[in-house]
Amino acid sequence: MIKKLMSFVVLGAALFAGFATTPAQAKGDGYQHHVVMQVNENKKPLMNQTLTLAAKLSKHYATLGQKVRIEIVAFGPGLTMLRSDKSPVKERLASYTMEHPNVTFAACGETIKALTKRTGKVPPIIKSDQIKIVPGGFAQIVMRQEQGWSYLRP
Repeated sequence: MIKKLMSFVVLGAALFAGFATTPAQAKGDGYQHHVVMQVNENKKPLMNQTLTLAAKLSKHYATLGQKVRIEIVAFGPGLTMLRSDKSPVKERLASYTMEHPNVTFAACGETIKALTKRTGKVPPIIKSDQIKIVPGGFAQIVMRQEQGWSYLRP
C-alpha cells in the first residue's frame, strides 16, 4: 500500500513539474530553458557571483546543444547593480551583455520610485537594450515563475 501511494506521489510530482514548465516552453521563443535570478543586496561579490552563475549556466546548456534564457532581477539594495552612477560591476556589465545576449536584466520600478522619493532625483540606470525597468521586482519573479521559469537565488 505504501509503495503504491509513493508511486502516485512520484507520478504526481513528475506531472506537476511537467505542467510547471509548459508555459515558458510553449512561448516558442527558441529557448528550451528559462531561469530567473535575483539580486537584492548591494554586495559586489553577490553581483559577480550571479553574473558568473548565469554565464556558467549558459555554457552548460550550450554544451548540450540547448539554449537558456536568463533574467536577472535587481531590486531593493540590489538595484545598485544596474545604476550607472554606483554599480560596482558596471565595467563587467558592459562586456557581459555583449558576450551573453541570452541574459537580460530587470530593474525594479518600485525601488526606483522609493529612491526618487527619498533623494529627490531618479537614480540613473545603465543604458542597454538588455536592461529594462519592470513595475516591481518581486512581481517580476512571481510572474516568471507562473510562466514556468526556474528560480535561482545565488
